[in-house]
Amino acid sequence: MPRSQQDQLSTELRPMVERAVTSIGFDLEEIDIRPAGRRKLVRVVVDADDGVGLDDIAALSRRVAAELDEHDAILGGPYTLEVTSPGVDRPLTAPRHWRRARLRLVEIELADSGKITGRVGDAGEDAVALLVEGALREVRYADMGRATVVVEFRHPPADELKALGSGPSAVSGPAPGDRDDVGEVAEEPK
Repeated sequence: MPRSQQDQLSTELRPMVERAVTSIGFDLEEIDIRPAGRRKLVRVVVDADDGVGLDDIAALSRRVAAELDEHDAILGGPYTLEVTSPGVDRPLTAPRHWRRARLRLVEIELADSGKITGRVGDAGEDAVALLVEGALREVRYADMGRATVVVEFRHPPADELKALGSGPSAVSGPAPGDRDDVGEVAEEPK
């Protein structure tokens, strides 16, 4: 299936899949349809402010499959459904991505002046507060190129958390934003 057909199919299915995903409180980040032998692989990426767990993936998979089954003429044959959450390498492109990355370390390519690395504070609709080299700095989304989370294997320093308005409780348990379910997949062959 040529890329333009895949894109057209994704565009046709997006409203239906989005309705199924948002009906139970999640955001549809991406829908991708590719040939997989005699079937099509329908990959649906979802996220939420509170993360996405295994039970969520299972419920979403059932809901999306039911919606796709109601519109099976659009897919035109058998498919395999894959529902997953975004990986840590997903670019931060929307304000909700920045809210979900609060207290995470990020690397940003600025549109006009190189790269910066900082820890995410409060995110608004037009800009995000970053702790860069010990100082708070507001960076407008419009001034950014690519921005991604930096994987950390230790908890953030307490002084950085304090500077961003988070107390010591933020350092107990997994590192902020780390989830056991990132990249988990529930597949349903049809």
